Amino acid sequence: MFLEQSCFKPNVFRIHIDSPSAYRLFRNYFVKTLADTYNAKPLVIMCIGTDRSTGDALGPLVGERLHKVCKHAKVFGNLKEPVHAVNLEKVLQDIRDTYENPFIIAVDASLGPSENVGTIKIAPGALKPGAGVNKNLPPVGNFHITGVVNVGGFMEYLVLQNTRLFTVMRMVDIISLGILDGLELFFGKARAPRT
Repeated sequence: MFLEQSCFKPNVFRIHIDSPSAYRLFRNYFVKTLADTYNAKPLVIMCIGTDRSTGDALGPLVGERLHKVCKHAKVFGNLKEPVHAVNLEKVLQDIRDTYENPFIIAVDASLGPSENVGTIKIAPGALKPGAGVNKNLPPVGNFHITGVVNVGGFMEYLVLQNTRLFTVMRMVDIISLGILDGLELFFGKARAPRT
């Protein structure tokens, strides 16, 4: 079975992209997490990363899929205007200046043990962008979505450059469709969900 629920961290959801139910389970848990945490604030999805590195492109690719069609949230970070280490603090400040007390969902790539490569995680609280490459950046999000794109622990920048685009794109498909359909379900305007 590809579903890996953490015994040690309550409210953390993990699903592997090879699970036949990955999209459906991701979408359902996304809706559950939103229902448990969202409280009618301006909704922002921040897709973090850069298109200059295959492994780190997860966020901008998800943002690219969402930014033109997402009706229920403002999306920051896409291929044209990525949110990355250099501009993260400025974008966060711009969001706080524009939206009163926004509810932020952060999306980012991560590195992890080899057995977790291909795993998507939804977890409460902020994520720490850049932690996988030893950068000290501000935490982002009321809850976050990460995808383990490759193995961490050694030569992280090189590993991110040598990540399979196929793995990243499978995650992008599941995350972007799950968010779009999940928001439609959550806000009560659901179309027939994909299976």
